[in-house]
Amino acid sequence: MFNPLNAIFGLFSRDLGIDLGTANTLVHVRGKGIVISEPSVVAIDRKTKNVLAVGAEAKAMVGRTPANIVAVRPLKDGVIADFDVVERMLRYFINKVHSQTVLRPRPRVVVGIPSGVTEVEKRAAKNAAISAGAREAYTIEEPVAAAVGAGLPVNEAVGSMIVDIGGGTTEVAVISLGGIVLNHSIRTAGDEIDEAVIQYARREHNLFIGERMAESAKMAAGSAFPLEEERRVSLRGRDILTGLPKQVEVSSVELREAISGPIDSIVEVVKVALEETPPELVADIMERGITLAGGGALLLGLDRRLTVETKMPVHVADDPLTCVARGTGRVVESIEEFRTALLTSRDGRRPK
Repeated sequence: MFNPLNAIFGLFSRDLGIDLGTANTLVHVRGKGIVISEPSVVAIDRKTKNVLAVGAEAKAMVGRTPANIVAVRPLKDGVIADFDVVERMLRYFINKVHSQTVLRPRPRVVVGIPSGVTEVEKRAAKNAAISAGAREAYTIEEPVAAAVGAGLPVNEAVGSMIVDIGGGTTEVAVISLGGIVLNHSIRTAGDEIDEAVIQYARREHNLFIGERMAESAKMAAGSAFPLEEERRVSLRGRDILTGLPKQVEVSSVELREAISGPIDSIVEVVKVALEETPPELVADIMERGITLAGGGALLLGLDRRLTVETKMPVHVADDPLTCVARGTGRVVESIEEFRTALLTSRDGRRPK
């Protein structure tokens, strides 16, 4: 039914594609590209429940806040763990995009969500966007959005394999004719790799380090395959035995061993997906290769490790961190073209 108010709101609102990630939230604005890329962190006052900061400003508070302020990550393993906080975070990002608009923004929004979530979790993501001010909200599975963002021919009758390694989940999907033919999702990804570094420092060096230090070390010297020139990085934290500050230097060889557990799990799920893929689509994948997306695709040597393990060509997508966001942005710009890929429309059904 035509609603004139929605039509008016549509003139002043910018349609958004949102990659609602465990670690980072990216917002793609129709006609402008990605305008927001900030950590999925919200700082809240425990006493008043007021939101004090969102995104990069809130992440800077992690581990540094007084007792009455808590910095929380409202998404866990790619799904909404705290609905109210996610709603407030989305409202902040939507309003930030429309900061120059006089009227209250009411954009159409496409939100990328993990493929393994339940119906309840799908509705939670959609309802959070509606509650945050969207006039229409759609959800799309992140592997499909990542494939669209990576430029794969998702609507054609050929098989494409995408491996999307985010903060909370790793998703492996084979896509053809606009939909997922086969997919596997495991809750082993960037966060688990960081945790493996933390546990390694504690176990081998009696050193307690924080999440930010672990992530920094992973990005600087973490790897999944032997490097041509191995690297070294310093870990700084607190000595567990003395309680005093301590710094140790570790090599990329040590870090590679430290994170081998999560990496082995990611490699195994890719191999299982290939074993279950129909032969016709395997032939397409052999020709086109496997595409890596998400922040985990930037881990040094991961593409080479997967090439050796699967005997398939493996490519890292251009700017893999933004693949899902660019994909949701392209979908919101051409909803009719990608209607088979959208999971739910405003009334909970596939859009017609």
